[in-house]
Amino acid sequence: MVDGTTVSPNWRFHLKRIIATLVIAISFGAIAARAADSTTINGYISDSMCGVKHAGSGAACVKKCVDGGMAPVFVDESKKEVWKIDNPESVKDYLGSKVTITAKADASGKSVHIDSIAEAK
Repeated sequence: MVDGTTVSPNWRFHLKRIIATLVIAISFGAIAARAADSTTINGYISDSMCGVKHAGSGAACVKKCVDGGMAPVFVDESKKEVWKIDNPESVKDYLGSKVTITAKADASGKSVHIDSIAEAK
């Protein structure tokens, strides 16, 4: 008895159950929030000098420009917008290609962090 109240002998079990439930709920919430941040977009991998000009053609030029020091960029096919790529190593095998990306976009910085990339069909 504590301060005139009776404490259940199973109070630790109940407390552990509540804590476990909260941990699981928070984990699922974090996973859902992370998944919600990613967007799937179709477009092209180009270079920072040519941008939209070579979207869909000119793979050789894109490769030459990137080898010459230009940064690879993503060109949104529908909006014809150029986005910086936060992790350019993820696109090295797709220079000049039409691709589908799953990425987290930063609209204020006009940049994307590519989570996955594949040749578009």
